[in-house]
Amino acid sequence: MGARTSAVASMTAGVIARFTFTRYLVASVIALCGDMLLFLGLLKADVTPAAAGFAGYAGGLLLHWMISIRFVFTPSDRATHGQRLGFVASAIIGLAITTGLISGLSATGLAPALAKLIAVPVSFLAVYAIRKYGVFSAA
Repeated sequence: MGARTSAVASMTAGVIARFTFTRYLVASVIALCGDMLLFLGLLKADVTPAAAGFAGYAGGLLLHWMISIRFVFTPSDRATHGQRLGFVASAIIGLAITTGLISGLSATGLAPALAKLIAVPVSFLAVYAIRKYGVFSAA
């Protein structure tokens, strides 16, 4: 019975490991909700779109880190200093993409919230690739 339980546990772990992108997507949606709430709240408080985008992204980043290290890229050991630095570096790239697109698109007359929605998938895919194949490649 023990060998069978071990085999099922091993198979289950393998299946779960294949769904890294799905877990990352769920974590990103949760973080994006926090990001957008902060972003829209700051816009309502008359903060500039670029500053609101920056603050929203930073808040979402903190939430994403907490979810990522527990449920997405569950390393066998605690998160390393290098992973923390890599996570922040990838976030800076995502932040630059997000802020640049929001700033540039809203300067053309596009509504800031719509500009943010355009920036989201671009930033998401770039940052996912960096984290999956760089920051957490050994996880």
